[in-house]
Amino acid sequence: MYKETNLRSIAKGVSWRVVATTTTIIIVYVFFGRLDLAIAAGVIETILKVALYWLHEKVWQRIHWGKEKIEPFNLWFTGLPLSGKTTIADLVYEKLKKEHIPLERIDSKDVRELIPNVGFSREERNRHMKRLGHLIQTLQKNSISTIASFVSPYKESRKTIREMVKNNIVVYVKADIQSCKKRDYKGVYEKAERGELKNFSGVNDVYEEPKHAEIVIDTDKLSPQEAADIIVKYVKRNYIKR
Repeated sequence: MYKETNLRSIAKGVSWRVVATTTTIIIVYVFFGRLDLAIAAGVIETILKVALYWLHEKVWQRIHWGKEKIEPFNLWFTGLPLSGKTTIADLVYEKLKKEHIPLERIDSKDVRELIPNVGFSREERNRHMKRLGHLIQTLQKNSISTIASFVSPYKESRKTIREMVKNNIVVYVKADIQSCKKRDYKGVYEKAERGELKNFSGVNDVYEEPKHAEIVIDTDKLSPQEAADIIVKYVKRNYIKR
């Protein structure tokens, strides 16, 4: 969450006092008919009340009553390649940013560029998921929520993430493999079918569907916007209660 700086508090105080002091000067002048007395009263009131306002704000910042902490959560998008995970996760990220909560976006492509030569075997992918679990743990310790999109085809790697991070929300982005192939602007499915790509989920490697996902999105029935709205409503209802 954001905290208010001293400079912002002072600026708010000054802007309010301009309005209030002008009102005070007018009232004193109307009653006493002396402009010098009205201005003096306005200046004294301004100095005292700006200081008191700033002090009042600082005292309330130290009082925890009435504040509700937003616990960090992790939205874990899983599904076949080209099922729509990244598109929907990006939309959800943009919508949740408007709630002004600490939030980070993590996508498989970006992470693999940072950690090259990870590999795609079952063992290598499971090790990779543990690294991501540690990354999300670190962010959560700093009260930062995360939106992560990874194929994560194996049930044991998704279980690892669930056990490692708090408030893990699995979003299964479900799509028929033929639909995924139609969206394949990179031609990766064709390469996998020709044997040029090994361990490709859905072609020459398994994708184990989640059995206990908190949210299931069928992209053959829902548009990305509709899917994002469903997920955002779920998060707001369960984790951002205002």
